[in-house]
Amino acid sequence: MMMPDGDRVRLSVLTPVFNGRRFIADCIDNVLAQQAAGVEHIVLDACSTDGTADIARTLAGRHPHLRVVSEPDRGQSDALNKGIALARGSVLGVLNVDDYYEPGTLPEVLQRFESMAEPSLLVGDCNVWNGDGTLSFVAAPNAMSFRALLTDPNPSNFPVNPAAYFYHRSLHGRVGGYDVSEDLGMDLDFLLRAYRVAGLHYVPKVFGNFRLWEGTKTFEAMRSGVTQGRVREILARHRRALPWHERVHLRLSESLARRWRARAAR
Repeated sequence: MMMPDGDRVRLSVLTPVFNGRRFIADCIDNVLAQQAAGVEHIVLDACSTDGTADIARTLAGRHPHLRVVSEPDRGQSDALNKGIALARGSVLGVLNVDDYYEPGTLPEVLQRFESMAEPSLLVGDCNVWNGDGTLSFVAAPNAMSFRALLTDPNPSNFPVNPAAYFYHRSLHGRVGGYDVSEDLGMDLDFLLRAYRVAGLHYVPKVFGNFRLWEGTKTFEAMRSGVTQGRVREILARHRRALPWHERVHLRLSESLARRWRARAAR
């Protein structure tokens, strides 16, 4: 049981999945183990063929906080948009089926959002794990700003995985949903829009864990170079959408930064 608090949902965790039988039970257990009152978990299954939905439905029969939707979709962004429409919480989190939260993350997130004005985006650190179970690095996005993200999306300003960030659902009313035409860089595209209008809050504490393993969509796209290409295209599109004076200011700032780096390297 995880739904007391008068059955009032405060936070909705969205898990889009296709053929995630290997991870689905652990993913559901990870949210359940948070013991956070007022949390619902919505599993958005894209008609998996490996029994993922059957496992999720069985567990949903035992846990009232868990909701399972299994229907065709147009990709991960489409599934997330469906989840946003279904969500009852004022705060959203996205947990991909093979990722997981650190113990105590959801209760802390709920407590922090009690004092945050809408719309806010709360970001913590994220452990990035190799396929052999070793820690690759800890992404600590402590330099959060729209300009930094637009010019150089690296782990010091880009939350590398949604397991480590949460935001007010009302933010989508300001920036729209996830781009259905974008199935690789939807996180970056959404965050670029969100950084422009949301209150940005960073907590130097690990919230989430990201498995960057061989065979996953993210790993294979990065290995093939597809992700890097998509990132360049998304950044270029957002730069073109800026007002002309912001584009000029951005180019001047980048030119000064390059000169400073060149001098420092002498």
